[in-house]
Amino acid sequence: MGDIKSENQLSKAARERLSALRADYDPKDEERPDEARDSYADVEGGIRLQKALAAAGVASRRASEEMIAAGRVSVDGEVVRRFGARVDPEKSEIRVDGMRVVTSPDKLYFALNKPRGVVSTMWDPEGRPTLADYTGQTEERIFHVGRLDTETEGLILLTNDGELSNRLTHPRYKVIKTYIAKVPGPVPHSVVKRLRAGVELEDGPVEVDSFRVVDNDGAKALVEIRLHEGRKHIVRRLMEAVGHPVADLARTQVGPIDLNTLKLGTMRALTSREVSELYKAAGL
Repeated sequence: MGDIKSENQLSKAARERLSALRADYDPKDEERPDEARDSYADVEGGIRLQKALAAAGVASRRASEEMIAAGRVSVDGEVVRRFGARVDPEKSEIRVDGMRVVTSPDKLYFALNKPRGVVSTMWDPEGRPTLADYTGQTEERIFHVGRLDTETEGLILLTNDGELSNRLTHPRYKVIKTYIAKVPGPVPHSVVKRLRAGVELEDGPVEVDSFRVVDNDGAKALVEIRLHEGRKHIVRRLMEAVGHPVADLARTQVGPIDLNTLKLGTMRALTSREVSELYKAAGL
């Protein structure tokens, strides 16, 4: 009982540190054979690689160990096979099967299905509904990746990862965004051919990555437009230029992330795999 009492007398920070050290210790790490070692230099004061992978949601610690043993994990460009290798989750570049794994605990990634009438900002001087009305309180300040105009609904990503955000929005990295638009129908094949060939707008030419008619029945048609650039009102101006102005518009996908079953006006955290796929799409 004396040991328990003395431990309870420690400060909260000391107790948390003691708990972390206990959780981090695995006696089996001391039993690994010498041939299991590699040339990776441990980060002093870092955490075990399998713990970083598990905390990032990649897999359980045991499954992470299996991936490490199989040579599927690299840290800062070096394949690591030691279960006890120490990494810095804030700074180490960790990859599994070549895909980046974000292990920094303060990095946040969300998908929001934005309703019509919501401004793509976190604050509006006119008092209109903003993204902040749907994100709630997060551990860190987040910002939107690109924008959707007020009357467009659909997928918008939010994060505090500036490097990834820049890559996803810059046309140089060709991350494709997918839109579904309701337009006057029917849409003739000549319009499809014109859009695929490229359309000249007042601020320069636009080439769609793909265009298809989803539904062409009657006076209304549904079309899918895929673009890697994000000039202001680009989809609306594009369809206006070919004589089929947009009545309703929704963005359904950004790179590998799509809306799936995300309900209008709701937000969810991206999975570790989805974040890795975004990094891959952005060339990181």
